[in-house]
Amino acid sequence: MKVAVLGSGLMGKEAARDLVLSDGVYEVGLADIDLARANQVCDTLNSEKLEAFQVDASNPAELGNFIKQYDVVVNALFYSFNEIVAKTGIEVGTHVVDLGGHIGHITDKVLALNEEAQAAGVTVIPDLGVAPGMINILSGFGASKVDQLESIRLFVGGIPVQPEPPLEYNHVFSMEGLMDHYTDPALIIRNGEKVEVPALSEVETLHFERFGPLEAFHTSGGTSTLPHSFPNVQTLEYKTIRYRGHAEKFKLLVDLNLTRQDYEVDVHGAKVKPREVFLKVIEPIVELKDRDDAVLLRVIVGGLEDDVPVEYKYEMSTFKDRVKNVTAMAQATANTISVVAQMIANGTITKRGVYPPERIVPGREYIDEMAKRGVNIKESRQESPLVTKA
Repeated sequence: MKVAVLGSGLMGKEAARDLVLSDGVYEVGLADIDLARANQVCDTLNSEKLEAFQVDASNPAELGNFIKQYDVVVNALFYSFNEIVAKTGIEVGTHVVDLGGHIGHITDKVLALNEEAQAAGVTVIPDLGVAPGMINILSGFGASKVDQLESIRLFVGGIPVQPEPPLEYNHVFSMEGLMDHYTDPALIIRNGEKVEVPALSEVETLHFERFGPLEAFHTSGGTSTLPHSFPNVQTLEYKTIRYRGHAEKFKLLVDLNLTRQDYEVDVHGAKVKPREVFLKVIEPIVELKDRDDAVLLRVIVGGLEDDVPVEYKYEMSTFKDRVKNVTAMAQATANTISVVAQMIANGTITKRGVYPPERIVPGREYIDEMAKRGVNIKESRQESPLVTKA
């Protein structure tokens, strides 16, 4: 199969790394508007399968001429490109996967292209990171095992292995995005009704092997497309995992209006957005640098199986690869999008149209492929008195 990768940043680089190491892939085109950066990645990965190209993804004609040569395109660009890449893929007949982006309803705009994609015989799957992405695939897999789905509870966090004050946190993706997740309300389903709850609220304690007590709390965007795919569940919620005390500290910053997009103050006659200043101040404090990170994930799907209440649990702990110097978050994210891209190209996924991950990616095959890459997802099942018939 021939695969195109758009973007030679961290996720694009790691997706390309997995693709060139995969037996079924014989050609990978790595495209970036900055050819020197793409060439640098190619030099680092040092594979005969890989070639760099200069492509302006904001130019549909230029983008189309490039991606039409490939079976599937891995879009690792900033989320604002997701719609144009999906549209162009449909127009030229190339399958598309992307890392998602719910800001500005970008994923909704991609999903709205379903009829065009079906008519063109193209598969498009957005939201293929960790959250959204991995959690969606596992939620769909768990849901497929029960006769009546009752609940989906999601817990995910990228955290440093050795936390340092003041926030016990080092960022593994955009701090801009993190501010939005901490500030905007979270959409959940409770008692069968869609409701919004404040971010950083309803803190609970949870435990993972190799870690002391951790905390989890609501953040926005985590449930992604799941409320639409499973609208009849009684419970659906997503919580972010951090070290204890993190939510309380950030709640103070939110209450002080330091994270709002729509807020500014007058300082000596100049309009200043506190959020922009705060991001500049906090960036060097939370930069990961060469520290080890971990991604912790737990998906709990509850339902009825032959009228017996059961829970399926999926759990993962992934750590930085020191040999390759690849963060845990990059491993979990880039391997997810690479694996699913290959499933489309090799015929494991045959449905055509635009689908969220939970409605199209086969869970068992996904778990097996991720295990080959050192990302191990453990599945367990237990009968549970906590799940009751509605």
